[in-house]
Amino acid sequence: MESIRQSAVAGAFYPGQRQALLTEVGALLSAARQAPGSEGGPPKAIIVPHAGYIYSGSTAALAYARVALARGTIRRVVLLGPVHRVPVRGLALPGVDAFSTPLGDVPLDLNAIELISKMPQVVVSAAAHAQEHSLEVQLPFLQTVLGDFKLVPLAVGDATPGEVAGVLEVLWGGNETLIVISSDLSHYLPYNTAQAVDKETLGHIMNLEPSISHRQACGGTPINGLLLVAGHRHMCPELLGNCNSGDTAADQERVVGYACVAFVEEPHVA
Repeated sequence: MESIRQSAVAGAFYPGQRQALLTEVGALLSAARQAPGSEGGPPKAIIVPHAGYIYSGSTAALAYARVALARGTIRRVVLLGPVHRVPVRGLALPGVDAFSTPLGDVPLDLNAIELISKMPQVVVSAAAHAQEHSLEVQLPFLQTVLGDFKLVPLAVGDATPGEVAGVLEVLWGGNETLIVISSDLSHYLPYNTAQAVDKETLGHIMNLEPSISHRQACGGTPINGLLLVAGHRHMCPELLGNCNSGDTAADQERVVGYACVAFVEEPHVA
């Protein structure tokens, strides 16, 4: 019997009913397509936030509007996000066959998972995935913009940037594979302080410097792993947008920062 990881935060982080979810994601993507700088091509990798859609959905949509341009080409999504509830050593697979959201089930790429399953930094932890929101909130966007695709979901705990980079290199693939790193930025700082901290963090990301701490970004570990690979591959990052919860739906006393960064591979010169 097929095992399915059921949605844990539908109705909380995003609408729990199919039509309401389609309407909200559609509106966010429509607004993103009208935003300045939306004319670029599809990315190979993205960093996107993972708060409730009311807080960070407009920022995440800036990347997914770009990803939509590769619908029909992207068939596999490698999705990494930090663990928030259950600690784990390494990068954890969920040990299931599919992830479910109100938009349907997303099958896992079992062939790709087999490629990394014997790596020492890769473990299996259903518990790490069961209530984890950082991966789940990306799925309705991906389902909307890509249609059919297979997923490699990795909940990242205590790991080194090199261990993350090693997994990404194995799964990198070509145009058929999208890398998604799910991370918010600073947490619970006053508005002006958060802006300064996030500006510094984004400076490191744009310079491909894998030195992001968990104080700067909850997904610092998977971000650093991506930055290592991006540096080796001479990738070009593009900041699509950033804000914090004080700009969207919360007060400015204790805010959470969000950013959206796209990475494209430089064309090979013969």
